[in-house]
Amino acid sequence: MSLIDANNSLDIFYNLIKDKKCNKYSNNLKVGVDLGTANIVLSVVDEFNNPVAGASYPASVVKDGLVVDYIGAVEIVRKLKAEVEDILGTQITYGSTAIPPGTLSGNVKAIGNVLEAADIEVVSIVDEPTAAAAILEIQDGAVVDVGGGTTGVSILKDRKVLYTADEPTGGTHMSLVLAGNYKISFEEAEELKKNAEKEKENFLLVRPVVEKMAHIVKRHLQGYPVEKIYVVGGACSFSEFEEVFQKVIGIETIKPKRPLLVTPLGIAASCIK
Repeated sequence: MSLIDANNSLDIFYNLIKDKKCNKYSNNLKVGVDLGTANIVLSVVDEFNNPVAGASYPASVVKDGLVVDYIGAVEIVRKLKAEVEDILGTQITYGSTAIPPGTLSGNVKAIGNVLEAADIEVVSIVDEPTAAAAILEIQDGAVVDVGGGTTGVSILKDRKVLYTADEPTGGTHMSLVLAGNYKISFEEAEELKKNAEKEKENFLLVRPVVEKMAHIVKRHLQGYPVEKIYVVGGACSFSEFEEVFQKVIGIETIKPKRPLLVTPLGIAASCIK
């Protein structure tokens, strides 16, 4: 799959979620559940990783790989499961999920327990940047997953993961900067961050945060012959985001379309029973 193909799949997946529809499918479905910091996304692909259906729900039940509202997380996953089952006309029984790199084993178990409590058998748990690499079909390079609270890095060679890391600094830090500048609540800043009309003005304010992320990534890439960086995650949606990374790190930086949906779709692609 080329980047053009991946972008096409991401557009299809976005529209399936928006329109609450599904594509034709055989019985060999693969399911992923992304317990993100800002959204929980349930994604379904076929055996060839083509998008079939999906659903999303805004939530703050997970922080940096730690489940902070277990009951709330289970209820949302159950809701999304029922919604997608209704769209598909079939039952979802198993699926995969993902974690930030370096998540402690107890937190990994808690995330798996959320799916099990929602009657989804967990068949695999992968780290988030590796899941993103699966849908982008990256053979060599680095995948940077910018989440709500952390920036995760995976370095790949011949499709094998050589190195992973995860450090604080993500979309939450951008929102804190905006909240402080405009003297508004964190929740209002989260909404302002998504305002397309204010993008240029907002990016000037959060640019130092993006530069810090880039320096984090640059440090982790030292000693590895990385020629391309792929950035994913909702926090990298700013149009100038990849330009800052490229300037700071000095390595070609690529941002797929719909960066928020790359990891959720990759989690489903990684679902091997």
